[in-house]
Amino acid sequence: MKTDYEMLEETALFRNLPHRDLTLIREKMSTRRFKKGEIILNEEDTNKYMYILLKGRVKAVQTTEEGREIVLGFHTSGDTFGEVSLIDGKTTQAQVIAVADSLISIISKEEFYNLYHTHPKILDNLLNLLCSRFRENTDVIKMLNMNNAAQRLQMLFIKLVHSYGEPDQEGILLKLNLTHSDLANMASLTRETVTRIMNRWQKEGYIEVQGRRIHIANSFIKKII
Repeated sequence: MKTDYEMLEETALFRNLPHRDLTLIREKMSTRRFKKGEIILNEEDTNKYMYILLKGRVKAVQTTEEGREIVLGFHTSGDTFGEVSLIDGKTTQAQVIAVADSLISIISKEEFYNLYHTHPKILDNLLNLLCSRFRENTDVIKMLNMNNAAQRLQMLFIKLVHSYGEPDQEGILLKLNLTHSDLANMASLTRETVTRIMNRWQKEGYIEVQGRRIHIANSFIKKII
């Protein structure tokens, strides 16, 4: 089993840092365990701390006035979240909820500022991370502007393949446990529409649903990417 230190070393923000620096950084963090379904942070807390997901999976969500949940995205082991709100001091209209038992390290705003002011490598990693998030958000906006439901779902699959795909001989397995409701919330579609499209794709041999994981055939990969 990996130690907290080893998991911290694998995060994008702290990648390629000297061991000595990682040890000092680790001492400035607190670590908490969150159970599946537990709220990790609410909107009013989003500009106070940065979170490093050492193990587990979480989702960022918004709730509409009608009570509908919109999934903004998932974070898995090695991801960080909360950086943007610490930089501009503004809160984010979102909750972060554990969708699996998770181990998370937390660092305060003051320590976060100190880290990227005193460690040029962390600043480099942070800029690369923010650029990647910007490109992802641009793709999400493009997806949501599509009127055709099947095309919108295809574009969501492209995003998921790039972020969570695990290639094999027959295609790519998405390393996420996703329900039709999860996909619907991410693509801003109804669950019924997603189910109808997914059933059609399964009959055509494009995808195979393995429990809550989705395997995408090579023939479909060639079509959508």
